[in-house]
Amino acid sequence: MKQQGAILWLTGLSGAGKTTIASCVAQELQRQNYQVEVLDGDVIRTHLSHELGFSKQDRDINVRRIGFVANLLSRHGIIVIVAAISPYREIREELRHTTTNFIEVYVKAPLAVCESRDVKGLYAKAKAGQIKHFTGISDPYEEPINPEIICQTDKFTIEQCVNQVLHYLQVAIFL
Repeated sequence: MKQQGAILWLTGLSGAGKTTIASCVAQELQRQNYQVEVLDGDVIRTHLSHELGFSKQDRDINVRRIGFVANLLSRHGIIVIVAAISPYREIREELRHTTTNFIEVYVKAPLAVCESRDVKGLYAKAKAGQIKHFTGISDPYEEPINPEIICQTDKFTIEQCVNQVLHYLQVAIFL
């Protein structure tokens, strides 16, 4: 039986839990013999978008690139899990309309919680002016209006959030 492709787009502030949830969902789907690919925003920036900065225009280009790759994979039956801040609502909505089976997952946590999870000290550096265009500090994060899934990582465990995503995929008949 051929599996149906989908794009799970995890968006949220740095430190909200996107990469952790993406990794855990991928592991569980692979355990169930689904073909899965994780596209992590940090990894994509290192290998595919290394020349881009953090202006709105550059961020939009980066998100479009990730969306393009995700859509290619999804059209071939892969479940693609994207973990990328993708701070601007307009570009996420663009992807919703230009890709197939786009599922927006808002990984939500208050700024203070994200700051407390920041082992790299990026929030402190941004507040000190050492990092410009840092989402949540000197650049905005536009929350999704109608995401298919909201994972509140300050209120629920990672396991509960992973189960929430897997349940959605089962109900939406992707699994």
